[in-house]
Amino acid sequence: MKIGFLQQHNVEDRKTNIVRLAEGVADLAKRGAQLIVLQELHNSLYFCQTEDVRLFDLAETIPGPSTQLFGELAKEHHVVIVTSLFEKRAAGLYHNTAVVIEADGKIAGKYRKMHIPDDPAYYEKFYFTPGDLGFHPINTSVGKLGVMVCWDQWYPEAARLMALQGAELLIYPTAIGYESSDAEEEQQRQRMAWQTVQRGHAVANGLPVVAVNRVGHEPDPSGQTNGITFWGTSFVAGPQGELIYEASTDEEESVIVDLDIAHSEQVRRWWPFLRDRRIDSYQEIVKRFID
Repeated sequence: MKIGFLQQHNVEDRKTNIVRLAEGVADLAKRGAQLIVLQELHNSLYFCQTEDVRLFDLAETIPGPSTQLFGELAKEHHVVIVTSLFEKRAAGLYHNTAVVIEADGKIAGKYRKMHIPDDPAYYEKFYFTPGDLGFHPINTSVGKLGVMVCWDQWYPEAARLMALQGAELLIYPTAIGYESSDAEEEQQRQRMAWQTVQRGHAVANGLPVVAVNRVGHEPDPSGQTNGITFWGTSFVAGPQGELIYEASTDEEESVIVDLDIAHSEQVRRWWPFLRDRRIDSYQEIVKRFID
């Protein structure tokens, strides 16, 4: 499978972001991409740096304007697209939602972000209700896609549930970066931990992983922090955790990676983790903590 992704820096003007995304999708398709993955909340700046009720105006329904636009792009270029949208489900009810668009322009499925962070400059609990669709792969013409979103990428349980339902690929649209007050050494530890845990999901499940992050600096409108410098480093890892491609930490990139999906079958024969799981002994995993 030829997987394309866009690692981009966003600006305040949404129309500019969307035009650039459309141009990027068209270019990747012309270069042979079959599946195109976009970063988290790609239409706008990462607005969760502050709590501001006016920013709910950024949300849209699904189906809505963005699914219409990306549906037209998918159909025109005959590609599957993984989008990441601020979903307005009802008044006062919003989600951080990934929508997969099939190559015929129709919605193949959606995933609502399950794990919602709440940290300085990442005030997502103010905006997003935790997802209620569970962890289920989305069937497409290029395979069964285990799509999750950003903070979900730290949780091995989520990746495992996707794998147990036949996902052939784990995909994580992402928006994560550095806190400016942290020392350089701490910043790099965080970035490498982020990549390492996802490569661990690849190994533990015998599946490739695609993580697409944004890049560049976005200021904090409130002035309470120095903003977020997104660390890029979008990457594709194979089913043994091997890095097939790693993007820059500070530059935009438009990349196509040729991924051998069938190789996962062979890896799982060598390392049959699913066979040897002690499912009779894991009951306590559903507890918050074991005293």
